[in-house]
Amino acid sequence: MKKAPWLLLVLFLVVTLCFFPVTGCQPTEDPAVDDDEVVDDPNDVAVGEDYTIVVGLSQTILTLDPANHRDRVTETVIRNMYDGLVTRTPDGVIVPEIAESWDNPEPTIWDFTIREGVKFHDGSDLTVEDVKFTFDRIIGEGAMEGETSPRKGLLGPLEAVEIVDDRTVRFILEEPWPILLAMLPHQQIVSKAYLEEVGSDIAVQPMGAGPFKFVEGTIDDRIVLERFDDYYGGSPDLPPVGPAPAARVIFEFMPEVSTRVAALQGGDVHIIHNVPPDMVATLEADPNVVVKTVEGTRMHMFEMNVEMAPLNDVRVRQAINYAIDMDAIVDNILLGYGTTVAGPLLPHGFALNTDLQPYGYDPDRAIELLTEAGYADGFELVIDTEDELKDVAYAAASMLEAIGIQASVRIWDWGVLRDQLLAGERMMVFGNWGNSTLDPSDLLVPKLRSNDRGNYSQYANPELDALLDAAEIAVERDERISLYYEAQEIIYNDAPWVFGYVGMEIEACRSNVTNWRPSTDSRINLHRVGLE
Repeated sequence: MKKAPWLLLVLFLVVTLCFFPVTGCQPTEDPAVDDDEVVDDPNDVAVGEDYTIVVGLSQTILTLDPANHRDRVTETVIRNMYDGLVTRTPDGVIVPEIAESWDNPEPTIWDFTIREGVKFHDGSDLTVEDVKFTFDRIIGEGAMEGETSPRKGLLGPLEAVEIVDDRTVRFILEEPWPILLAMLPHQQIVSKAYLEEVGSDIAVQPMGAGPFKFVEGTIDDRIVLERFDDYYGGSPDLPPVGPAPAARVIFEFMPEVSTRVAALQGGDVHIIHNVPPDMVATLEADPNVVVKTVEGTRMHMFEMNVEMAPLNDVRVRQAINYAIDMDAIVDNILLGYGTTVAGPLLPHGFALNTDLQPYGYDPDRAIELLTEAGYADGFELVIDTEDELKDVAYAAASMLEAIGIQASVRIWDWGVLRDQLLAGERMMVFGNWGNSTLDPSDLLVPKLRSNDRGNYSQYANPELDALLDAAEIAVERDERISLYYEAQEIIYNDAPWVFGYVGMEIEACRSNVTNWRPSTDSRINLHRVGLE
C-alpha cells in the first residue's frame, strides 16, 4: 500500500494551484491541546483599559438573532453579546453561566437555578420569565412570528419549560436525553420584554446579557460592540469574573485569506480565524504574530448517495474508500494539521470504537471490488463541494481516476447545493459537520439516521436506527458506549461515507494579545481577552 510518486505530485500541484471551515460539569472527553498552548494568568488582565480588540472573520454572518441561525461564525459574534444557562471552556468542559447550578431529579426532568444579579444591556433584570420565553420561542412550532427556530433540533426531546419559583426553571423532556447539558451552550437567553417590543428587529438590534453590547454594524460588513460595565461577570469557572478588559470589540468580515493575513501582520486586526495550513509558516515567521492550534470538532467526509447507482452497491462504496489516500491528503493538503478517521466519529470523542481501523490506501483492492460489482471499466462520478473545500475534492478525483472512475468536481454555493442533497439529487458530496459536544448523538443522528435533517447520503438502515434511538435515551454510560460501538461497526461496513479526517482549528493573533486560545468548537470568546 505504497503511495505512488505521481500521486504525491498530483497532490502537490493541487495545493499549489488551489490555495491563493454528559452530565454535571464534566466533559465527555478532553480534546488534545498543543503543549505550548499556555494561557496567560487571567488575573493579570487589566480591566477598564480603553482599547479595542479587532477580530478578522472568514465570512459574513447570517443574523444577530440567537434563535434564527445554524452557523458557527454567526454564533461566535452572538455569544459575545448573549450568555446562556451554561457554557463550554476552550477544552470542551461544560460549566455554569447564567445558571448557578442544576439538578437532574428524574431522567426526563432538569431543574436550573438562575444566578442572581444578571442584567440585560438595558439595565433590566434577567428573570426566569426570560429563560422560559427564550426556550418557548425555540421549541415552539411557528413561535418566531410564524416561523420555527432552526435551533429547535439542537434541543432534542425538550417538550416544555416551566417556572418552579422566582429562581428556578424546570426542563421537561419527552424522553431521557443524556446530552442536554452538552447542547445548552448553543442557546442564549433573550429579554422577553425587549423582544416583544422589537419583534424581528432583534436580528439587527440585538440586546442580551453578555459581556459586550451592540453599538452599530451590519451582518455583511462589520459589527461594533462595547463593554457592558454592569455585566454580572460570566462563569465563575472561567476567571477573571467581571466586566471585560477591552472597552470595544470589532468583528471585521474578511472572506479573503490574504486580506485577513495582511491585516493581522499589519496590526489592523488582533485575531484571525480559519488560517489555511499553507499560511502557517508565513505567520510563524512574523515575530509579532502567534499561531495557535487545537483539535477541531468538525468531521470531514465524502457522503455517497446510496440510492443512486452504482453507489447503491456496498462494494463500490468500499472500493472508493480504498481508492482515496486520506493520509496523503492530510499530509500534503492539510500539511499535517488533521487526523485521519477510521469511521464516523471524532478520534477524541466519546464512545469511539478503537477496534475499527482506517480502510487505508489500497488501489488494488479497490479495483478488485469494482470488478466484483461489475464496474471493471469504471463509471462517471461527480463530486460536489464548496469552494473552500475544493482542494481535497480535486485530489480525491485524481485518485479515483487511477482506478478507472471518471471523476469530476463541481463547485457550488452551499445554499443551492443543500436542497439538492436533501432531495437525493446529487451523487457524492465532500463536506463537513460540526460535533462540538464530542458526543456521537449530534453527529450520527442527523447524518445517518433515516430521513434525518443532514442525511445527504440518503442512508437508511433500520438496525442502525434502532441502535441510535436506544442510545439517545440510555442513561447509563456503559450502555451508551456499547450501543455506539455496534452502530459504528454497521456504518463502517456499509460505508455510506468515505471516512475522512478531522482538521485542527488554526487561528492566529498579535503577540500582545493575552488570555486567549482557540476553542475546539471554533468559537472566539473575547470576554477575558486583553492586550499588553
